[in-house]
Amino acid sequence: MTIDEKLQHFYEVSLDEAREDAAKAIQDHKAYLEQVLEEHKQSRTQTAEAEVKAEAEHVRREVNKALSAEQITLKRDWSLRQNELKESLFAEVRDKTLRFTSTPEYSDYLCRRIKEAKDFAEDDEIQIYLSAGDKELADALSAKTGCTLLVSSEDFLGGIRAEIPGKNILIDNSFETKLKEAEQDFQFSL
Repeated sequence: MTIDEKLQHFYEVSLDEAREDAAKAIQDHKAYLEQVLEEHKQSRTQTAEAEVKAEAEHVRREVNKALSAEQITLKRDWSLRQNELKESLFAEVRDKTLRFTSTPEYSDYLCRRIKEAKDFAEDDEIQIYLSAGDKELADALSAKTGCTLLVSSEDFLGGIRAEIPGKNILIDNSFETKLKEAEQDFQFSL
């Protein structure tokens, strides 16, 4: 082989090696870029999933907050409505009570309560009070029951109040007290 042929051969071998090295370098670089791309995709997917999860949690909290606010509003409205109904109910009961005090049965009712109070006091001194609104019934009831009745300075819607000073006892069978107790104890049943 001549020098030119040797040079040509060396040149071709060198070019082949350089091409192989370049092809290998390109292949390695492509593999590296694919790996970087895959890592970037995974990172972006994880970031996107974390953002979606955080936003979903935020939306869930906002919905729960709105739901709580609405429940509070509903409970308040329900409570107000119950109070309105309760007031209406007891206004009606008060009206019926006042109508009852103008019936003949009311006089019989007072006689029974006076007798019960006298029986409870037995031989002790007792002071029985009628409501100021029942002033006109005092004489008739005294005659029926044989008991001296006092008229209170206050109107307690009807009924009687009795005191047994010797035992320090107050018997309160007034309609006003009974209505107040019923109103305090009243609850809507679900």
